[in-house]
Amino acid sequence: MSEFPAELKYANSHEWARLESDGIVVVGITDHAQDALGDIVFIELPESGADVDAGAEIAVVESVKAASDIYSPVSGEVVEVNSALEDEPELVNGSPYEDGWLFTVRVNSSDDFSNLLDAEGYQALVEDE
Repeated sequence: MSEFPAELKYANSHEWARLESDGIVVVGITDHAQDALGDIVFIELPESGADVDAGAEIAVVESVKAASDIYSPVSGEVVEVNSALEDEPELVNGSPYEDGWLFTVRVNSSDDFSNLLDAEGYQALVEDE
């Protein structure tokens, strides 16, 4: 059974988002998504400073099973990427909500964040798949 931390928001495309106190949103893929992908072997992350739109493809995760596009759950500017994933992409498998975060975004509008699913809504989405 996958975990869905209540303090996070979720996109239909299986990304999670955490709003930090400074207004930056941390983004990763959910436990459900990493479990479905299997062992992750490579992650193509966005460039810091890149502008991104909510719902736009921004990264690619490659596993032993498949390559999967990652979409930004919010619009804004990429502030930081998790460079540890270059050498250890498997951090996403072992710690999808902590060490395995993908990138951070300075959001243009808090509406993007508030329009995402809560943990309950995401769990219902996953159970319907």
